[in-house]
Formats: sequence, C-alpha cells, structure tokens
Amino acid sequence: MAQLADLGGRALALELEGDSPPQVVDGGLLLPPGRVAVLHGLGDALFYRHGHNSWSPCGWRRLSDAPLRIASAERRLTADDTVWDDPARHHSSAVAALQGADGQVLLLGALGPDIPRLSADRDTLTGWSEGGEAPWFLALGGEQEVFAAYTRHLAARLGHSDKRAGNVWCSWYAYYENITEQQLTKDITALRGLPFDVVQVDDGWEQAVGDWEPNAKFPSGMKALADRITDAGLRPGLWIAPFIVHPRSRTARQRPELLLRDDRGEPVVAGHNWGTGYWTLDLTTTAAQEHLRETVRRVSRQWGFTYLKLDFIGAGTVPGARAEEIGREQAYRLGLRIVREEAGPDAYLLGSGAPLLPSLGLIDGIRSGPDVAPLWEHYATEDPSDALARNAVVNTLHRLWQSPLLEVDPDVVYFRSRLNLLTEEQQQWLRDLADICGFRAVSDPPGWLHPDELEDMTAYLAARPEVHRLSRYRFTLDGREVDFAPAVDPGTEQRYPIA
Repeated sequence: MAQLADLGGRALALELEGDSPPQVVDGGLLLPPGRVAVLHGLGDALFYRHGHNSWSPCGWRRLSDAPLRIASAERRLTADDTVWDDPARHHSSAVAALQGADGQVLLLGALGPDIPRLSADRDTLTGWSEGGEAPWFLALGGEQEVFAAYTRHLAARLGHSDKRAGNVWCSWYAYYENITEQQLTKDITALRGLPFDVVQVDDGWEQAVGDWEPNAKFPSGMKALADRITDAGLRPGLWIAPFIVHPRSRTARQRPELLLRDDRGEPVVAGHNWGTGYWTLDLTTTAAQEHLRETVRRVSRQWGFTYLKLDFIGAGTVPGARAEEIGREQAYRLGLRIVREEAGPDAYLLGSGAPLLPSLGLIDGIRSGPDVAPLWEHYATEDPSDALARNAVVNTLHRLWQSPLLEVDPDVVYFRSRLNLLTEEQQQWLRDLADICGFRAVSDPPGWLHPDELEDMTAYLAARPEVHRLSRYRFTLDGREVDFAPAVDPGTEQRYPIA
C-alpha cells in the first residue's frame, strides 16, 4: 500500500505491506512488518552498509560505486550471509542508511531478527526479511542522532548489556594455536600487578574444535589453569566456538545426530578455517541443546572460566534443514540463550562473528570487525574481512553506534616491536580506537616487551581519557584531536616497515 509520511519535515512516499499506517515514535516512524520501500529522492547518495555478522564489511559507499561486499564465496560463507549477496546492488543486513548532499541521514532499520535485509539504488531504499515478523524503524536527521534513536528502540525490544570487560590480556596474537600450559603459567606470573582484569586463553587448548576438553599441552587441566589466573588476581577467560564442529573431531564421528544437515542429509558446511570447511550444530534439536549445555556448564561452572569469547557463532544462522522449522536467527538465539543460562547472569560473554540483532540481550560485547594483525595492509588481498589492522579499524569505526547496546571490541592493540610491522601512526590509531570503544585488549607477553614498551603499555591501560566525538571520523581524547579519515580512505598510501 502506497502512503505519504512526514519525516523531519520532509514528505516521503512509502510502499508498505498491509493497511497499517506509520506510527510516530521517539526519533522517527515505526513501520509495520513486511516489505518496506522508501522513495528517498537523494540520487547518488552515500550508502551505509552493515554486515550480517560482526566480521562482515561495514561502511559508507557512494551508490555509483561498486557495492561493499566479500567477493570470495568461500570467505563470504564464513564472514557474511551467502543467501542475499548481490554483486551488482548495494545491500545491507539489519540496518541501512543514506546520506544526501545536505548531510542529513535517512535510516531504515529492523527491530527484530529474522534475517532482515536492505538494498538501495538512486531512487529507493528497500527492506525485507525472511520471516517478515519484525517492524521497522525509519528516521531522518543527523547521523549520530538517527543511529542513537535506532539503538534506543533496539534496546527496548531486544535488550542491552551494561557490563564492562575491563582490560583484557589475550594469548592469540603472540602464540596463536601454539599455547602451552607451561608458557601461559610464565605469562600469568608476569601479568601480576599489571593493570589487567582478564586473562583470555585463546584457541589452542582444546583437543579439537568441537571436542572441548584440554589437549596434551595442558596436562594439569583447565580448572587448574583457571585457578592459577584467579590466584594472580585476574578473571579467567576462555576462547570457545560452541556452535561449530571440525569434521575430523571425535564429536563429528561419534555424535552425527548433533549436526545441522541439508535437504540431502549431508552436514552443512557453515564456514571455512583450519584448512577445511567446518560444520555446525542443529541448535533446534534436544540432543544438540543438551550437548551445548554440558559444554558451557563444564567450562564455566566446573572449570571456573567466567569470561567466554564465543567465536564463529554466526555459523548458527546458516541455512539448513533444521529439526524445528523456525527462522535461522531464531535458532541462533535459542542456542545463545542456552549459553547464557549455563554460563550464568554474571558471566561476561563476548560474541565474535556474531549477528547483531539476535545477540542483543544475551551477550555483553561483540568483536566489531575481522581479526587485527601486526600488519596494516597487504598487497595480495582486497578482502575487507581479511585479518589486517586497517580492516579492523575501518569496521570498528562504522560500528561505534552499537556501543549503547553492548561493548564494541576493536581487537587488540600493540606495544611490542617484536614481530610487528605497524608504524607508530598505525599503532596509535589502534590504541585511540580502543580508548574510544572503552574496550582495551593486549596480546603482548610482558616478557616480549622492552622496558619502555612495558612502561607505555602500563600507562595506557591505567589511563581513562575523556572522549568526545566531533564527526564521523574525528574525536578528541583528553583534548587531543584524532582523525581516522586517513585510515579509512582507501587511497591512503601503503606502508610496510621492515624493522
């Protein structure tokens, strides 16, 4: 049904399903569920693209430019949604926005899960979803104003978290999967007295992805490691990917009934890592739900890890022939609710590779981009979801609007000179962005740092600068102006230091 609506003093033509008229609400209009089309009249505007999960590319592109997307189908399965990808049309997940020549931003955002998708051209901004049950929010105004209004409505409908992780030390970017109990014991001792709150043991402790028991590198077991972290005055944190299963894992061989399958009865490939495609649980089956409960109960209640990094969880939204016929994001939210119930209300849950809307109210923080790296760019890849420092910065900047809903984790910052190809300017961008987010994480083992580097890290973690936002990419931190525009600009000169 075609309707005219007044929004911020501007008359807009809307095409809505059904007869329900738009309702005036705080900051904009509430539109009924179903397909929505807005005749925007902005021509060749800037388009804000939001990705399906927290690794997906996110940012602004002019409508006359090529769409922002992941070109590789294999990578797209891991870091975005393969179903609605469109190489020729600008598209988005959950929310999209257009900015015209006057600087005003027109925002259309879904107010619930069900795989909401949006697209835009020079004439029309369109939204729809696979389930079609969630209403839409439409707003027009300043960029910060309309995104803030959207987050208020999301918080009211889906929930939010006020928990704060504090300063996190993470093992990943020093050792990757090569962690050992012996090495971490040395690091935990070295971390005593430094301004950290959490020690997060990352990937490399488990027997296999899907087999969540300690491997031979941790002979004393994970409870002993968590106790050692607690004895150092720190909170025990653990990496786990509870929704996925490696094809060569014991769980895949012995518990095939847990797996999500396609219409032919074959396990669904939910993404690619570790040199192979990985599978995922059918989160709608009783068997998979009980398996998930037992896993989270063990790591949190028995072992004592009260900070969990939940990685690769977007796998819970891939298409498949689920036992219960519910939406993809509803199935995901069902699994995530089980994790929250078993971890307990006081646990800190950090989602990585997580879709935003079905995660709200259940997790406390979200990794806001792809993995960082001690390298800014790489000539061999143009994938905006690749593990590079610039990609992490760009994606986090464009997700800062989510901070009223949960903590935005920009990934780690660096102080070490060892195995680090970032310039001072690039390292400062990472540190400043982490200050803006209020989520600071480091992977540098204290034993790797020179005395001046250790001093710089300690001072950084102890400080809490006052942050003010001036524009999309400009901020002040304790009065010092920071401009991320050169980091975002794809024409920024590449620099590869060799020392």
